[in-house]
Amino acid sequence: MPAKHHSSSPPTPGARTTPRRGAGTPPPLPVDAGPAPAPEPASTAPATSVGRIPVLDVRPMVREGRRPAKAVPGETFEISATVFREGHDAVAANVVLKDPEGRPGPFTRMRELAPGTDRWGATVTAGTPGLWTYAVEAWGDPVTTWRHHAQIKIPAGMDTEVVLEEGARLYERAAAGVPDSHTRGVLLAAVDALRDESRPAASRLAAALTPGVDAVLARYPLRELVTSSEPLPLLVERERALFGSWYEFFPRSEGTPEQPHGTFRTAARRLEAIAAMGFDVVYLPPIHPIGTTFRKGPNNTLSAGPDDVGVPWAIGSPEGGHDAVHPRLGTLEDFARFVERAAGLGLEVALDFALQCSPDHPWVHKHPEWFHHRPDGSIAYAENPPKKYQDIYPIAFDADLEGLVAETVRVLRHWMGVGVRIFRVDNPHTKPVVFWERVIGEINRTDPDVIFLAEAFTRPAMMHTLAQIGFQQSYTYFTWRTTKQELTEYLTELSGEAASYMRPNFFANTPDILHAYLQHGGRPAFEVRAVLAATLSPAWGIYSGYELCENTPLREGSEEYLDSEKYQLKPRDWEAAEREGRTIAPLITRLNTIRRENPALRQLRDLHFHHADKEAIITYSKRSGSNTVLVVANLDPHHTQEATVSLDMPQLGLDRHESVPVRDELTGETYHWGRANYVRLGPGGAHVLVVGRASGDRSPDEHSAVLRPSTPQIGGSPTT
Repeated sequence: MPAKHHSSSPPTPGARTTPRRGAGTPPPLPVDAGPAPAPEPASTAPATSVGRIPVLDVRPMVREGRRPAKAVPGETFEISATVFREGHDAVAANVVLKDPEGRPGPFTRMRELAPGTDRWGATVTAGTPGLWTYAVEAWGDPVTTWRHHAQIKIPAGMDTEVVLEEGARLYERAAAGVPDSHTRGVLLAAVDALRDESRPAASRLAAALTPGVDAVLARYPLRELVTSSEPLPLLVERERALFGSWYEFFPRSEGTPEQPHGTFRTAARRLEAIAAMGFDVVYLPPIHPIGTTFRKGPNNTLSAGPDDVGVPWAIGSPEGGHDAVHPRLGTLEDFARFVERAAGLGLEVALDFALQCSPDHPWVHKHPEWFHHRPDGSIAYAENPPKKYQDIYPIAFDADLEGLVAETVRVLRHWMGVGVRIFRVDNPHTKPVVFWERVIGEINRTDPDVIFLAEAFTRPAMMHTLAQIGFQQSYTYFTWRTTKQELTEYLTELSGEAASYMRPNFFANTPDILHAYLQHGGRPAFEVRAVLAATLSPAWGIYSGYELCENTPLREGSEEYLDSEKYQLKPRDWEAAEREGRTIAPLITRLNTIRRENPALRQLRDLHFHHADKEAIITYSKRSGSNTVLVVANLDPHHTQEATVSLDMPQLGLDRHESVPVRDELTGETYHWGRANYVRLGPGGAHVLVVGRASGDRSPDEHSAVLRPSTPQIGGSPTT
């Protein structure tokens, strides 16, 4: 990272160093208190120079600074850089974070992350939505250099008066940069003491090293040779881009005995139950007309009967394409009322955007250049071997990229016009990256609150690049990560540097993915996977039927559901399932409540794993401010497991030998935990513990959840 050199000059006495706050001005970032030092003169160093004091490898940095790092309001993250200088004089650094209007936040001092590494960092907290910038300033710290020398020379009687006078002059310079007369007086009193020859030298030095002096210098440091990195972009987006609970369902399955094919009107009745479970987003598969050519029948058969409803992703018929509503679902006005009803319940509607067509789509005839034609003149259907999609034509982009960008933006704005602000994009990895960069950039330029979720189960490079160029959220490999080692490695990756641009959404299942773990693990598997998804990631989701633990595959070795809802209607008797206790909806409701109550679960970056001496037991914690959540889960859906959990206490904000109350938010039980703790969890059982909360304390040697009939039955049976 090139750095810019600023010539050294003391701050102007009394200068205003923070913006005047008034109407319309965002609040300051909650970082180290204190205004920034006065601005330094503009750089005169060549652009290729590393600067007087090198500032290298600033992070986060996305695509060499060409794309912004991401955050949401209130999200805390670290900015770091490599900072060093020649010789032995002290060096220091700070972060300059500026809001979308270019106003700097409070002075944020950096610290050396590990002695001798030259790696410096500071924790900052994002402010209001918009495009911010951040930079790292490095500078010579003459006061710290002097203090180091003085504490060696004064006790040894070396150059005593010269050393004390050097300190007095440095403190005078520092005092000149303090705007408040009372605070300035603290430094000037130290100057007087350093020059008071009637006092012992040791006493004169001690007067310059008091906590009060330290506090003033920390807030108003004397900076020399200030060198700044180039500013980097930081895009602050609304909270739903990072945090939310998603529920996917097919409106057409929410019919009545008299009218089996559901409509927006009948499906709206399901919204109340979804909201009651604590979900934030209702995600709908495509709601457009479905083609009849090569329509698929039940279980993906190649011949459909006259009553078969087809696959919603085979979009388009003579009744319309991507901007039309399937007539059996209702009208555009009916959909608008559905969106309005959802909003009244606190739910946002996410709409599937699948850029593909059935052979009957109007685009096939109006824009033949948008499709790949084989030598015989026919259009190639979609394939993902061994899967074949005879009812779907993929788009070919290179013949008319401009036309496709324009039409896609038009379609998206059409649905935005009826209240949709979230789009789940189907298979974005099969389209050019530059296409999505153009489309998302155009939409977010005028509507920065619109969110795009990338459904890209593909190679890591593509997944990461899609996140970097604009997608606010990403599907992940979570569904296939089931062991402790797999989960630990994958979450360590996601919560590390990737968290500055890639926000994972942990769907526990989808209409396409019924993992073998769920097929063979029964109810305990569904319970523990819900706990993991809801607490590991700030965004998680389930596909309808998960709460009923539906787990019958099409055949052994397949991840497809038997009688998949993709190909047919699938009515469910929700009331009967509740009466008969066949639903884990109470657990899901409780998890979503816990997520809303605990800020630690609304973020990704501060995630740490702790040791448990059984491979089936996974332990991890999340912290946000004073809120710390600790999760212990039994990954074995078939057997009770016992283990000793060894906690990294500093990661919990605790002393190594401290013992604190922890409250299990799933059961209401409270225990006292220290560094080593015994746990016994039933199949798929879990603790979700809030550290430091006490209610109904139990004896210190009882550390496993006792599940009451009135509480969610984690793991299927009580633990003792």
